Amino acid sequence: MNKVSSFISGMNDLIGRTLSWLTLLMAITMLLVILGRAFNLGSLAIQESVTYMHAMVFMLCMAYTLKEQGHVRVDVNYRRMNFLQKAWVDVIGAILFILPFSIFLIAISWQFVVESWRIREGSPNPGGIQAVFLLKTLIPLGGFLLGLQGLVELIRNVQTLLAPQDTLDQNGGV
Repeated sequence: MNKVSSFISGMNDLIGRTLSWLTLLMAITMLLVILGRAFNLGSLAIQESVTYMHAMVFMLCMAYTLKEQGHVRVDVNYRRMNFLQKAWVDVIGAILFILPFSIFLIAISWQFVVESWRIREGSPNPGGIQAVFLLKTLIPLGGFLLGLQGLVELIRNVQTLLAPQDTLDQNGGV
């Protein structure tokens, strides 16, 4: 189980670190679009590529952000909790929020994506990127990656709760 968890976390880490570079590319692309407009030059495909890059970062990095504990926590007392209390909060959060949200995201977008693939949906704009079906595929893929990382976090926190106290490191890890 630990090998599978490590593989999933490693995969999400690789995806997150790799796609984080898209934010730089996205900023440069936006600068080029703005400069192009100043000189009456431009391409709708280049402009739309910013949307594609943003969608990739947003949808595919949700799992990486979860792995890195980067999501906003509602519980204002979380910082003051000990590692066992945090593990309980994280287990409950995974069961009540992360996993159901992931399943919902996949379920609600599935038919939407299938239909988009069926017609090979492209940009409605002339000169736009003719791969909207790929863009829409990011929705269930993001939910799937988030769900996998949610399972990893759930397993890790359950292991923390079930481990004998003397086997835990200073941060509560097994």
